[in-house]
Amino acid sequence: MTRITRRQFSAGATAAALTLALGQIARAQSYPTRPVRFILPFAAGGVADVTARLTADKLGEKLGQRFVIENQPGPGGIIAGRAIAAAAPDGHTLGLLTNGTAISVAMYRSLPYDPMKDFATISALGNFDLVFATHAASEFRTLADVLKRAREEPGKLNIGTIAVGSTQQLGAELLKSLANVDIQIVPYRTTPDVIVALLRNDLALMTDFYAAMKGQLLDRKIRPVGTSGLKPTPFLPDVPPVAEAGVPGYEVTSWNGLCAPAGTPAGIIDLLNRAVREILEVTEVKAKYAELGIEAKASSPEELKARFGADVRKWNDLIERTGIPKL
Repeated sequence: MTRITRRQFSAGATAAALTLALGQIARAQSYPTRPVRFILPFAAGGVADVTARLTADKLGEKLGQRFVIENQPGPGGIIAGRAIAAAAPDGHTLGLLTNGTAISVAMYRSLPYDPMKDFATISALGNFDLVFATHAASEFRTLADVLKRAREEPGKLNIGTIAVGSTQQLGAELLKSLANVDIQIVPYRTTPDVIVALLRNDLALMTDFYAAMKGQLLDRKIRPVGTSGLKPTPFLPDVPPVAEAGVPGYEVTSWNGLCAPAGTPAGIIDLLNRAVREILEVTEVKAKYAELGIEAKASSPEELKARFGADVRKWNDLIERTGIPKL
């Protein structure tokens, strides 16, 4: 019987690791060998779709293959998430990871996949804040005005958002919780529906993303009274963050990022991360993101994963604390 010494075993393990590493490098150098699917959990035409198509086009130019957008909308992003998790981990299927994905993990009792385990994070793509606004002719000229009245008349004021389980609706729930006010959150089907209700004075306040409200903000039909990040958004630099407008500790920063199926070779993840970083520094890309109220910003895979996990914990805590029913 042949005995293997510790030194021989160590040498063999090192050789195996080197072979694996060289194989990953070789795959990364030849990647991509065919068109790459880029799966989105949203329908065509929205902010996420427009920015993803821009990013996909630039990735295709840089890496020499087409990056083809596949829109797979559905409740909670589950259809798209299942497709990403089930794809071969060879870099030829990518997906859009968002703070909405983190909300789904918190909102649903169970998902047919585990984003923390089944997705490999690549890079953030951009950040964007919620905007809180009143009717331009409203007596409520600041967020503090709204909160003061809500405390004086509990349950009398309404804040409008889009669908239950959205970042907008949970952002409103977080405001209600941290400000400790009794204000009714009224969900609508679309942002235009929310804006019409605000302009009819059915609502004291609304919240949505800048891109969805941009026309009415520029036309001064609605007045921004707070944004959801920790610092003023570059798109509304004179509007105070909610945390400075009467609700200390408030923060909701939405984001989009790029992911792949778990097990995708590290060399391919690194190549894609470097490509995204270069793309997001291009002036044209930054400008087009900015038109939609998004600050183009890349990250390391580790930073994106940490951010995703933190958001899952944050929204799960809010849902449990406020008793929002899970789906």
